[in-house]
Amino acid sequence: MEELEEKKEKKRVTFLLGLIVILLAIIVISIILLTRSNQPIEQAKKEAIAIARQHTNLSEVDHFYQFSRKKVYFSLTGKEKDGKEIAVIIPKKSGKITVLNQKDGLTEEAVRQLVQQQSPEESIKKASLGIYKGKPAWEVVTTSKNKTENYYVVSFKEGKYLSTIHNI
Repeated sequence: MEELEEKKEKKRVTFLLGLIVILLAIIVISIILLTRSNQPIEQAKKEAIAIARQHTNLSEVDHFYQFSRKKVYFSLTGKEKDGKEIAVIIPKKSGKITVLNQKDGLTEEAVRQLVQQQSPEESIKKASLGIYKGKPAWEVVTTSKNKTENYYVVSFKEGKYLSTIHNI
């Protein structure tokens, strides 16, 4: 009888150890995949900072954005050595780098407030700075109560809605 109990106990321990090993393997694989999936964005951020520093006196980076429309842009907001707040928009492919004085347009916080006031029932997922039809613009992505996404493109300088797409 004791031998039967010992066998059952051994099976339980073996099962639990196997389960722990499988769970640890899943956790390790998940961490590896998550790390690898973030590497391209981190690399793009490093490159964008290096390019921005070549064209400005950028000393401090506050935010990094990826803006994807017909073209992809990487953008940074931050401060120059003299304290002036700027935004730098860099096309993914070669092209003109745009440097903006942050006080001449909307900040991320301001554009989020603008969209939230216009669409209070939606929750904001992200805001990104880029170029839309040749002009600096913010793209704000929201989620509706029915779980659909909405895209708003807002002019950097005037805060006007340039494009709106609902219920995607």
